[in-house]
Amino acid sequence: MNFIISGKNIEVTAGLRETIEQKLGKLERYFTPETEITVTLSVEKERQKIEVTIPVKGTIIRSEQTSNDMYVSIDLVEEIIERQLRKYKNKLVAKSQGHPTQAAETGSIRREFIESDDTPAEDDEIRIVRTKKFGIKPMYPEDACLQMELLGHSFFVFSNAETDEVNVVYKRKDGSFGLIEPEFS
Repeated sequence: MNFIISGKNIEVTAGLRETIEQKLGKLERYFTPETEITVTLSVEKERQKIEVTIPVKGTIIRSEQTSNDMYVSIDLVEEIIERQLRKYKNKLVAKSQGHPTQAAETGSIRREFIESDDTPAEDDEIRIVRTKKFGIKPMYPEDACLQMELLGHSFFVFSNAETDEVNVVYKRKDGSFGLIEPEFS
């Protein structure tokens, strides 16, 4: 695996680099040797944040963890990535209708991982437990943000009056708002 490690407002010391390569190196059993793992460390006030991105054919395995200690953040991000990989394996096996040897192209994922029999715990399974239906009326993004605030939600789905497409507004960690617009390829 190839690590691309960078820092924002933090110097990536040899100790940090070694810890990242050791902890995330455990993921080597899942990936092919040429897999690139992008790691970005950053410090904002007292928050020590690590972002890990692993491009895999057709998707991205990504996690971002924050704590008061960078080494704790590294431990947390490694656990999350492993959990995501187990879910991804389930998805690949399901696509091949229970025949892991017939799984579609796996890209950076090792075939041995897909074909292994260690089924993840039931609580890793994605289950939709509730479906909600609601009417969507056209509105402007600013109005959607106001509606979201009034409802006390962290996101709001609406029909954009300017584009006639379904959009999502959401509340960002810094208190500002974001807008998600679809882009069909």
